[in-house]
Amino acid sequence: MQRVLVVTAAEPLVTLEEAKQHLRVDGDDEDTLIEGLIAAASAQIDGPAGWLGRSLGEQVLEAGLDAFVYDPIQLPYAPVLSIESIRYEDAVGEWRTLDAAAYELRDDLLGTAWSKEWPRTPAYRGRSRTVLIRYRAGYATLPAAIRVAVLMLTEHLYRNRGSDDVAMPRAVEMLLQPFRVYT
Repeated sequence: MQRVLVVTAAEPLVTLEEAKQHLRVDGDDEDTLIEGLIAAASAQIDGPAGWLGRSLGEQVLEAGLDAFVYDPIQLPYAPVLSIESIRYEDAVGEWRTLDAAAYELRDDLLGTAWSKEWPRTPAYRGRSRTVLIRYRAGYATLPAAIRVAVLMLTEHLYRNRGSDDVAMPRAVEMLLQPFRVYT
């Protein structure tokens, strides 16, 4: 079982200027509010806590595993851009960093390099998190449908301030559906 933490959060998925243009807001009086709504809309769908089950904006995540059990390891919250480091607890309880030549990334799968194998880690009862994989995830260029969905969700929150209507609009859901990961 993997536990994933956000080490470095993603930048906003759309800019304040993009949102203001979409909302047809000219002044600066509501900039703070709109920035908060962009953040709320982004958080609703992005990363480990998001509805999509994937990373949208570039961010650094850390997956904690109980051991090196599988080869390859499916990293959650794709798309995975790169591996920053793999730390593990060795057989005598010391933390080590795995040499980058010992593994390779193939799309969202992390596997051992040719003729290599994962190091042994101690066996603990319960959740131990003896392996910590730090990686960069998210889109280098956000797909247009996701960008539009974030703008539409920001608009929904803006137009329905103080309302009980917090459900994701159907049009937003339809734009995001092709990107959703079900686990």
